[in-house]
Amino acid sequence: MANLELAAKINLSPSPCLRCFRNLEKSEAILGRNAEVDAELYGLSVTVFVQVRLARHTEEEVLNFENPIKNIGQVLGCFIMTGKSDYLLRVIVADFDDYERFVRKNLHSISSIAYIDTSFVYGVLKQTTIFSTVETS
Repeated sequence: MANLELAAKINLSPSPCLRCFRNLEKSEAILGRNAEVDAELYGLSVTVFVQVRLARHTEEEVLNFENPIKNIGQVLGCFIMTGKSDYLLRVIVADFDDYERFVRKNLHSISSIAYIDTSFVYGVLKQTTIFSTVETS
């Protein structure tokens, strides 16, 4: 959103709006600006949620899992969870064969994994990176 558009939306003139925005960036309340990329244009049309449970929870085993996961480009998010799974991965792949390659190459090579459960996304109701406390109707 351009500064002029933001200023109009919050009923503030452009200069104070930009100053406020930059102050929010400096205070790290705003962590960055991102471009949303259409993964399908890159041939990555399948989103997969992968639940992972570790065999043991020693520091060594946790790092044995977390360090490689951080460097896998197909993993868009890795969340540490409560419940029956330790981690929830958000992964993008081209198709089912690509997912099989992802699992065999990346996950099977991590010895600390005891359990993998996969859910394929077949539709998206809502997906955003925009946080708002304002409800819209």
